[in-house]
Parts: sequence; structure tokens; C-alpha cells
Amino acid sequence: MNCLHRLIRFSLLAGCLFPALAVAETVSSPPTIEHHQLTVELLPDSHQLIATDRLILSGGSSGQALAFSLAPALQVEHIQDVTHCQAPCEAAPEVAFERDEASGRLEPQRVILKQPATDRRDGAIELKFSYRGAIDDPPRDPRHLRFVTPSETSGHIGPEGVYLSSESQWYPDLDGSLATYDVTVALPEGWTAVTQGTPQPDPARWLVSTKSEALTVVANRFLVKSRTWTAQSGQAIRLATYLFPDEASLADEYLDASARYLDAYIPLLGPYPFAQFAVVENFFSSGLGMPSFTLLGSGVIKRHYTQPYALGHEIVHSWIGNGVFNRVDRGNWVEGLTTYLSNYYYHELMGDEAQAREQRRLMLMGYSVYVRPGEEYPVIQFAQKHDEKDNAIGYQQSAMVFHALRQEIGDAVFWKALKQIPERYLGKAAEWRDLERVFQDVAGRDLRWFFAQWVERAGAPDIEVTGLRVQPSTGTAGEPSTLVAMVHIVQHTVPYRIALDLEFVLNEGRSHRARIHLTDAQQDVVVPLTERPLAVRLDPGLHVFRRVARNALAPMLNVYVTDARRTLLLPRQSSEQASPFTDIVQRIVAQEAAKPGMSRTTVSQSEETSMAVPTGSLLVLGGPEENPSATAMLRYCGDRLRFTEKGFAVQGKVYEGATMALLVSCRRDDQPGSVVTILYGVTPQALGRVARLLFFYGWQSYVVFHEGAVVARGDWEDRMSAEVRIETR
Repeated sequence: MNCLHRLIRFSLLAGCLFPALAVAETVSSPPTIEHHQLTVELLPDSHQLIATDRLILSGGSSGQALAFSLAPALQVEHIQDVTHCQAPCEAAPEVAFERDEASGRLEPQRVILKQPATDRRDGAIELKFSYRGAIDDPPRDPRHLRFVTPSETSGHIGPEGVYLSSESQWYPDLDGSLATYDVTVALPEGWTAVTQGTPQPDPARWLVSTKSEALTVVANRFLVKSRTWTAQSGQAIRLATYLFPDEASLADEYLDASARYLDAYIPLLGPYPFAQFAVVENFFSSGLGMPSFTLLGSGVIKRHYTQPYALGHEIVHSWIGNGVFNRVDRGNWVEGLTTYLSNYYYHELMGDEAQAREQRRLMLMGYSVYVRPGEEYPVIQFAQKHDEKDNAIGYQQSAMVFHALRQEIGDAVFWKALKQIPERYLGKAAEWRDLERVFQDVAGRDLRWFFAQWVERAGAPDIEVTGLRVQPSTGTAGEPSTLVAMVHIVQHTVPYRIALDLEFVLNEGRSHRARIHLTDAQQDVVVPLTERPLAVRLDPGLHVFRRVARNALAPMLNVYVTDARRTLLLPRQSSEQASPFTDIVQRIVAQEAAKPGMSRTTVSQSEETSMAVPTGSLLVLGGPEENPSATAMLRYCGDRLRFTEKGFAVQGKVYEGATMALLVSCRRDDQPGSVVTILYGVTPQALGRVARLLFFYGWQSYVVFHEGAVVARGDWEDRMSAEVRIETR
């Protein structure tokens, strides 16, 4: 019988509870798919899929309408009720169905049928769908200027490869189902399929024993390499690579890196949730994490994508996102926690504090650059990344929320609570309130204020030290201090409850740090000192998430990109073949065509540019010989940059030769918060690859290229924790 819940109404009489009704009311649980047994034949040359899905359904009630989603191009041939028969069940009764007429041509169709009756003791129903059709949505390059996204496709079966994901809707599903899978994939000779779970002795068959939100299948002509590896915890895991022949030599590099990250994260998150982890090469641009494997485009594979923010990030998703799910409609906490553990914490775990600080700096910069005042939204409202503002909130700000939580409750409590998330929710969905409950239970104290402040409130603290005075101590006798520093701190937003460090600069390069607590919009902080300081810095380690003023950011291309006023200064027109700048201009013009006129980039030929420098940020294409504006803009860089006869010099170091190129940004002190950026190549050939990837190099003040590869990069200055000098009277 179906899972039923007995509901009894009660009334309160004379302080006692008495049943008001003796009649039991029954309510069935929502219908959900527990298991799929899929047999699939893929025909890449004709884009065809021929499949049967024998699925087990629980919940619901007899006669209830069931609406299964399926790709619009797939045709259901018949559905059978196989509840009471064993495979192959050719004689099983047919189930009447119809297609929802409201389904559009490009959206998933809804296959509607009435739930058959069952007399099985577990209440389960087994249905067999037979269907076929073409899935042919070739991947398209979105050509975003400033952030990496996968090529766009809802699914593709073709000679170049197969990609069937949840977006493909390639098998019948019910909303909200978490299911296990038994899938067999037939392919042409020489092809191999990869999916979630564990490969079986029959290489065409895979078993997925852990409940999952969806099943992804990819296939291609792979060279497979695997090893059975035992983690330091004693857990045995199959590591594998599925690479194209041209990249097969990289297999050991990816296998070794996978083992390294698993050994790092198993102690933090508990046993790895699957039997294997595989690195799979994709025929289009992607960087995707699925349960038990990651799908990386060929271009990514070739670039040795084994860094913590890359392969490490995808491995953490095995626990966070693919082991424990999140309800996107209630806030996506998965990307923030994964970013914190991989992009940031791995460096701290390895003892590289300099790189850990750099990651905190990048998180603060990302938010301050891409989330303009008035455009903020709370972390809890983040669902998925569509642009860099979403990335700054859902990944970077959210990651810093976990850093703040760790500082608030302490390391021991934080890591103990973190491990409990997979323990409690593996194979289930969790939301922000569930995480709050876990951390609160382990900490043994109320954390409602913390999650209300950092997760449910839009924006970020805007904190500034506005004054430093020193006066003799008025402390009691016997205290070692002889001075007190009076530090005036302003929160320009509605006040946050924050603990942070002040660093006092002392003589001979020494310093003194003090931990302070802020609660008010304006606050005088008193710190005892044993000697007179020269200056004070706010949060020198960059541990506190906060908004950094644009004029305090290092000059960089991304400041130009996000300036409300932007001008693109083109080189002189030439009768020669298209220059390397052509693609940059075309992309900017095409992407901004849909923007309101007031927010578009102004494009000017160098001949059109007078001595009056446009307001806002400027992007100058070309050096002095091809763009007169470049010479005029050099004054903003001072002695940090000069052009030579055969190249250029950055901070006194000379780079010369036909293969050299430079991207450099300098602060406009006459326009606070704006920059001048110059892109220059000694020859057009030096700029080919740089121009195509220009907007991926937006975070440094200067980047030097040799044959398109980065050979030097850096920032002019870091004002994120600028010194405030002592007040003189």
C-alpha cells in the first residue's frame, strides 16, 4: 500500500487533549521516481536516440494525473504497466497517455497519464516508456567578454560527440525526483560512453546506486586509463581519465592531481560519496562537475586544468552539490562553499598564506568591481551565474560568508559542523536554513543574527578609518601601556556586527595588531600601546568581507569594463588586412547593442580624439606609432611605463622583440575610480591570441605576453588596507 500519514484532529478541553474525530484521513506522498532502468542506443551520424526506460514510481494515488517531462523532439511510442511482470514484458498492458497541448516546440513536453493501480505491498508502480527521436542542438559559443561559461546547448548527439544532460530532458522524469539508475548504452564501434556511478564488467553498463537529481551521459572516441587508488583514510576509489588521443599523454597528470585533492578533502568532508572519480574530455567548451566525474573541454584539458580553483573545485562538488543537493529556488549555497574550500582554503591548507591572502583580495575585488552600489541582492537570492555580478555574489561573497562564520565560531567547531553536512544530507537537498541549523547545533549557540546579517541582507559593509589620535594612558598603576590609540571608524552602511584587526605601524618596520568589535555607524576604538605608532591599517589580512571603494582598487582592465563611462580609442584606420583589434571591437559593439544608450561604450577613432581627454575610463588600442592617444595617455602611468624603439619597459624592466605584447592600466587621478588601459603589441602577430582572450586578463595592472603566453604580471599598488597616519595638532 502507498505510504500514508494518519491525521487526527484534536480539540483542547479543560487542559487535556481529546480526539475530536475518530475518522482517519489519509494523504499520499507526492509521486516520485525511485529508479530508472535505461537501455539506450545512440546513433551519432543521424543524431538519433532509441530508448526504453523501465522506471519505479512511489507515492501518489491510483488515477492521479502524472506529468512526465521529456525533450520535445522525442516521440513516445508506447507506455506499458509492467508492475506485475518480469522483463521483457512484451505482453504488459498499455497505458493511455497524451501530450500536454500547452507544451511548446522548444520547451520540454509533458507526457500526461493516469497513475495505474497497484496491489504491491510497497505501493510501487513500474512503467516502461519506449521512445525515440533526434537530439541535435549543436553547442554555441556565447562569446561573453568577461567570464568563462560553457558553450550553450540543450544536448547533442553527433559525429563529434554526445552530450546528454538534465537540460536535454532525454529520459522521462517527474519534478523533484531523486533516483538511482541502471543504464546500458549501445554505441558504434570505437565509441565509449561515460556516466555517473560505477562501470560494470559489461563496458556499456553503468550502475548509479546513490540518489541523484539527474543523469548525464557523454560519449566519444576516448582512450581510457584508470587505476585503483587508496586514500590515506583507507577508502578505495577508482580514478580514471577518458581523453581524446591527442591529450591521452596527460592522463597521469590528471590522475595524480585527482588523488591529491581527494586526500585533501576526505578528512574535511568525510568519505568520498562515489566509487570512482573520472576526468572526461568534452568536444565543446565546458567545465562541469557531475556525480563521480568532471567534464572538461579540450581547450581546458590542454591547459593542464589541475589547479585548486579548477580540478579541485570540481572534486569538492562531489560532496557539495552532487552528493548534497541544494534547492535553487531557496538559494544556492553550494557554489559559495565549494569556492571557499577549493579556490581559497586549499592554499591555506597547504601553508601558502600569501596565495590565501591573494584569494581573499580577489574575492573582495570581484564584489567591489562588479556589484555597483544599488545593484546588490542578498546571497540567499542567488540561484545560478548569468553574469559577473552573480559570480561576485553567489561565489565570492558567499565564500567569504563561510570565512566569516569560521572566524565567528572557531576552527574546531566550523570543521566539525562542516563534516556533518554530508553526514546528514547526502543524497538529499539542503538549504541555507539547514546549514544554519547544523552550525548552530554544533556551536551550541544562536547564530540567527549571523545568517540574517550575512546571508539574508543585501550588500556589504563599507568601513573606513577616518582618524587616529594618540594620547597618554589613563590606565591603572602597574599596566605596561603608556599610550592609547584613539581610532575613529565609520560604517557608511547600516552598521554590521563585525570583528576585525587593526594593524598599527611602528618604527623599524614593526607592527602591532589588535582585534576590535564594531557595532555602530561611528565608533571610537581605544587600543592600549607601549609606543607611539606611525599609522594604522584596517583589516590588513583582508579577512573581512567589505566593499572597497573603486579609487582604492588597483588600476586594471576590469575597472574600465565596469565604469559607467567608457571610451574605446581606436588606432588609425589602415588599408591593410584586418588588425588583431577588429575582433575586440566587433565583440564590444555586438554585446552592447542591446544596452541602453547611456551605458554603452563610446567608440572613437584616434583622429577624432582632441586634446580634451574623455571622462571616465579609456581603452586605447595600439601603441604610439598606430594610435596617437597612446602617447597622450602615458602621463597617467608616470615613470612606470615607457615605449622603446623595439618594445616597452615596465617598472624599469625592458621587454623587446616582435613576439612581445602588453596590457597595462593606470589610475586616472583626475577622474577618481577611472583608469586608462593600453593594449599594445610590438607586431600585429604578437597580439593575435592576446586579443582573442583579452577580457580574461582583467585583474592585474599590467600583463606582459611573449607569443601570447603570460611572462609577467602585477599591480602598481594595493590601497585596500591603506594607512591612516596619526593626526597632528
